[in-house]
Amino acid sequence: MKSQLIIAAKGMAMGMAEVVPGVSGGTIAFITGIYERLINVIKAIGPDLITAFRKDGLKGAWKALDGNFLIALISGMVIGIVTGVFLITFLLETFPLLVWSFFFGLIIVSAWFVGKQIEAWNGQIVFMATLGAAIAYFITVAVPATGNPALWYVFICGAIAVSALLLPGISGSFILLLMGMYTYIIPTVKTAIKTFEFDKLLILAAFGGGMFVGMVIFSRVISWTFKHYRDLTLAALSGFLIGSLNKIWPWQEVLQTMEKEDGSIVVVFSKSVLPNTFSSLTDNFLYGSDPQILGCILMMVAGFFTVFLSETLANKLNEA
Repeated sequence: MKSQLIIAAKGMAMGMAEVVPGVSGGTIAFITGIYERLINVIKAIGPDLITAFRKDGLKGAWKALDGNFLIALISGMVIGIVTGVFLITFLLETFPLLVWSFFFGLIIVSAWFVGKQIEAWNGQIVFMATLGAAIAYFITVAVPATGNPALWYVFICGAIAVSALLLPGISGSFILLLMGMYTYIIPTVKTAIKTFEFDKLLILAAFGGGMFVGMVIFSRVISWTFKHYRDLTLAALSGFLIGSLNKIWPWQEVLQTMEKEDGSIVVVFSKSVLPNTFSSLTDNFLYGSDPQILGCILMMVAGFFTVFLSETLANKLNEA
């Protein structure tokens, strides 16, 4: 029972992270030590699950899916998402610099946490870490593309978005923004759920199908790389975390916004600037121009120590 509550708490943290644009639940999964187990659970969805069901019935399928772990994790994630929608979004709208500073400190130490699991650093490891950082950084600075309502493109978006969701440091919602589909997919999903219009349901089915295919394929790729190239995989993931720091740098100059269905305005595209440049900005939506340097530094330190405290607490609970 205690272990299930711990897993649910980790799921809650993942759910809250998914509400934050630019922060991946995969990052939290890695920090809390359940990343590989989660990937293996997702990997189990497919032919192996059918084989287990035919052989041992529901009991075999439940075991193949690591059912107790999955239920506890999903339950925690649901609570985390609901909490995050109200709490995290409020904090981001009210104290954006301080919240992003906290996550900045958290991601820095997370990259170190992932890197320290690498048994031996060499040229290949450094190259993979650099490559991962470069890819993640490029994603954070890429200009959003023009979307395409074709079903095949919606399917591809679903596959890529869920693949990004499984990677530490990369947000699935941000990938949709870059592909120019965030403002198309999200309202369509809402309309489909409310009205059950056939054309909207078709788009929802294409996106959901893409997510399922992407999840099944990508989980197998990650599982295989962990099994055969563990250190190189860890190096690439630590690089992703480092490269994503540009997205959550607290001092941002807003370059593009969009209006949501409910009339609220959100940031679509921004760029990182130094605090002195930030202080000279005018009409900087949401972020303002007060750099709040002392508060930001304190929140970075808080995020930094949160990971250490979480790791220490998890180790003690696992030993108990």
